[in-house]
This record gives sequence, structure tokens and C-alpha cells, in this order.
Amino acid sequence: MDLHDVKKLAVIRLSSLGDILLATPFIRSIKKSYPEIEIEFILKEQYKYLLLCNPYLSKIHAYKTDSPEYKSFLFDELKKEKFDLVIDLQKNLRSGEIVRALKTDTAAFNKRSIAKFLLVNFKINRLKNSPPIPVRYAESLDDFSLDNEGLDLYLPENVSSVLSSRENYIGLVPGSRHFTKMWPREYFIELGIILTGEGFKIVLLGGESDKQICREISESVPRALNLCRGDNLFQTAADMKKCCALVCNDSGLMHVGCAVKVPVLAVFGSTVKEFGFSPYGNKNLVLENNSLSCRPCSHVGRESCPKKHFKCMLDLKPALAFDKLKILLNSR
Repeated sequence: MDLHDVKKLAVIRLSSLGDILLATPFIRSIKKSYPEIEIEFILKEQYKYLLLCNPYLSKIHAYKTDSPEYKSFLFDELKKEKFDLVIDLQKNLRSGEIVRALKTDTAAFNKRSIAKFLLVNFKINRLKNSPPIPVRYAESLDDFSLDNEGLDLYLPENVSSVLSSRENYIGLVPGSRHFTKMWPREYFIELGIILTGEGFKIVLLGGESDKQICREISESVPRALNLCRGDNLFQTAADMKKCCALVCNDSGLMHVGCAVKVPVLAVFGSTVKEFGFSPYGNKNLVLENNSLSCRPCSHVGRESCPKKHFKCMLDLKPALAFDKLKILLNSR
């Protein structure tokens, strides 16, 4: 469908943190190119806060997975919106149910599931020239391209950081949902000690599930500040904005760092950039071990190394990360 004929459209991306942030360039680029279009977004209730301050959306619809009654109510409310177009960026059973209920023109994200399966299981790489996920989202529309402004995360006006802009802060973000996507705690500690010796001040950042590892690292790095805020994402983002750079894993908070335009050094273990989820739209470098024939062993991460050696992370020494970080900080 030609977007010139669209008055109201819905974008579906139900989860998760990083995937929703990766959809923000698509929302912004549509609205900037076609300001008369009303854009509404459908996502899981626990992620609704991410887009509450986004100026390019007319309305946000929260999807509750644990309430059949609410789902029926939501579908009735969505039908009343009379969308001209629905863009499905989730492309799973739940989003398909929404699409079928709305009975209107649809565009959909190509998940390239077969190519991911071949790369993980047989190391047949048909994703070598695959663009990043935001660009692939935009490919769901014919002859449409993104602007060059990166990811968006709009913070409420009342959120601010305790950090001073006069300090040389480096944010360490050690958490991730899966073990094989986590650079070892000891490596974060060693890097923190190196950076402290170079005159930087270390800040630990993370969510509720990262409290223990952030505490352990902060206790081992001289003068480190532990600002792991639980699940107050806006506060974490505000603290990130005061940092010269972030060192993080392939995680949702990596995308938060990109959205607030902080240089990012991202450590990739069991996953690879070809999946499309590498840092997008800001200054960044990816640290990864390209010498291993077993990578990737998963496109989302695993709870243990299937080969029992974990070389994808253990071979990425803190001294190497420090050298990469210096390159990142000195680049223009």
C-alpha cells in the first residue's frame, strides 16, 4: 500500500526492550515523511512505559498476555480504530492473531528464520550482507528508507542523574538475560581496575536481575559507584547519558545506551552481528572472537557453553577491551 493513502496505521512489536527500541527509527521516519499519518503502537503491557513520551505516536495499546478477557476487550478497541494499515514487526502467533482480528491491509517484517537456523546449526551464513534490524523493519514497506538519527528513548522531564558532567565516567553494564552473552564478572573487575588507574571513574549500571553482579564488581573496583537502579530504566538511561562510554554485553541495555547516544563497546559471545542486533545509530565498537567455528551457537543466547570451553568470551581479555575502548573514545 502507498503510504500517501494511509490516514491511520498500527505497528505491532509486542516485546522485548531492545526490539521495541529498534523499532523507534521506523516510527520516527514514517511520521517525518508522512506527518499526516496517525501512528499507534501495540506492545505488551510491561513495555508500555518505553514509548509513553514518544512524540511520533498518537496512541499506545497495551497487550496483556495473562488476561483473555482483556485481550477480547483490546481487540474490540483496536477494531474501532479502523486502521488503514497494520505493520507486524513481531511476526509470531500472538501478533498474527491481532492481524487477523483487524482484517485490514498488512505489511510484515521478514524474520529470516531459515537463514538464522542455518547459521546457528550448520554455520551456513546467508546473513553476511543482512542489514541491521531497524533497516529490516523498514523493508516491510516498499521503497521506504530510514533517516540517520538512530534509536529514540524519550525520558520524562523529572528524571535526572546524580552524576556530575565534570567527571570521566565509564559505565560498566555487566548483565544479560543469558549466560553465554555475559562477559565474565572477573573481566569487568579487571577492566574497571585498569580504567581507574587511567583516571576514569567507574559506574555500575543494570536492572533488578543485575543487582548482585553489579554489587560484586563495585566492591572490587576502587571508588566505583554502584548505580544499579533495579528496574527503573529511565533513571538508568539518565545515568548512562553522563558517561563517556559504556562497556556492555549484547543486551537490552546496550540498545538503551545507543538510544541515549552514548558510545558503546559491546562484547558479543555466543551471538553474532549478522543477526542484526548490534549497536545501531551511535558511535560503537563490537568486541568478538571471530576465530571460532562454533559461533554462533544460538541467536538469543544459552544458559551454558555447549562446547564447555566458553572461548567466545574467555578469549576476549580485559586488556583487549581496554585497547578497543581507547579507540572508541578517541574516534570522531
